[in-house]
Amino acid sequence: MSSDVKQKKDFWGFPVTHFSYFFTWAIVFGYLTLWLEQQAHFNGVEAGLVFSMMSGLSLLFQPIFGIVSDRLVMRKDLVIAIAVGMILVGPYFQWVFNIFLGINATAAALVTGLYLSFILNGGVAVIEQYVQRASLTNKFEYGHSRMGGSLAGAVASLIGGRLFLWSPNSIFWACTISAIILTCCFVFSDKIHMENIEAASGKDTSAKLDWKQIASIFKLRNFWILSLFYMGTSAVYDTFDQQFIIFFKTFFDTASSGTIAYSYMISAQTAIEFLLMIPMPWLINKIGSRNGLIIYGVVLAIRIIGSALVPNVAFIIFLRLLAGVEMPLLLVSIMKYIAGAFDLRLYATVYALSSNFAKQIALFFFSSFAGKLYDQIGFQHTYLILGIIVAVVTVICALTLTKEDPVQAGEVKEAN
Repeated sequence: MSSDVKQKKDFWGFPVTHFSYFFTWAIVFGYLTLWLEQQAHFNGVEAGLVFSMMSGLSLLFQPIFGIVSDRLVMRKDLVIAIAVGMILVGPYFQWVFNIFLGINATAAALVTGLYLSFILNGGVAVIEQYVQRASLTNKFEYGHSRMGGSLAGAVASLIGGRLFLWSPNSIFWACTISAIILTCCFVFSDKIHMENIEAASGKDTSAKLDWKQIASIFKLRNFWILSLFYMGTSAVYDTFDQQFIIFFKTFFDTASSGTIAYSYMISAQTAIEFLLMIPMPWLINKIGSRNGLIIYGVVLAIRIIGSALVPNVAFIIFLRLLAGVEMPLLLVSIMKYIAGAFDLRLYATVYALSSNFAKQIALFFFSSFAGKLYDQIGFQHTYLILGIIVAVVTVICALTLTKEDPVQAGEVKEAN
């Protein structure tokens, strides 16, 4: 009984960790473009350079962070470094940004992209894999902790706009406060049950992880299939969403009414995502994480193809709300699947390379590809092509992805 109480007590710091990290994520990705336009007076090319640097440099950070995380396992050196780096968001945009802007806009864009890539585009995989490994040692469900991240998105949407109207720089100081909470969680609250460390690092801990073992990932057929899955589903998901608001507004008489409806729709989607995070771990434990990934691909294909054939705004709203089902499916399934289908000692590296590195490369090409098609053949025909890509990749992966070990994935308890 005392052990159960301790495990329950040690869970609660992790949803706060997820909340405080993804609050900054939601603020930056939600309001940075607006801030750069209104406060830094960046044009579209200069603002685009910031985000290009964030995505491009993440391709460097992600594999490095993955390897370092696998060497550290549950040591907190890297997660604390990222959290401390996030504390500087407020001071950076209040004072440091202007120093580089004084040199020229390009210098400010490059340094900003480098900094944000370190704490966000590159750092996200570090935080996610750390909490997932903690869920294995402490025996709680990762999906229940990830609810904090979903809640953060809703809170950021609720207060971010008001803070920006009050004082544009205040959104970044709110991130600094959130990062202080994040740092305190790592230092004082997030207790790890080290007696269960084998659940997060694998049972073979006799030899230190070396480069030969890390390189062995690239010889695994299942690694390449999982990377293909992310490139053909999750990257397409992001591509589909990039200009969806423009398509959505075509169903309304005025742009303002479309924008208001879109805001309500996204809020409803976030609420669905948050609520489904409660039963989703139970569901994935029942059906298996591999099957959860395949169902995610099927739902995504239906949503995108349905949007291509959509007859009216009510149907398009229904399809958009399915995104609230997709994200819990993907987030819970991928964490459990990597834990159950690969060497646990290489968990962070596999996660960083397959679900982040490969996705970013595919997103770069899909974004350019889709952007041209939108102009040439319109949204609906483009969506049909994207949906077919998702459907084909999902079928291929359904036939080829290796089934996970349910015990190692934390889907079932190991028999005594």
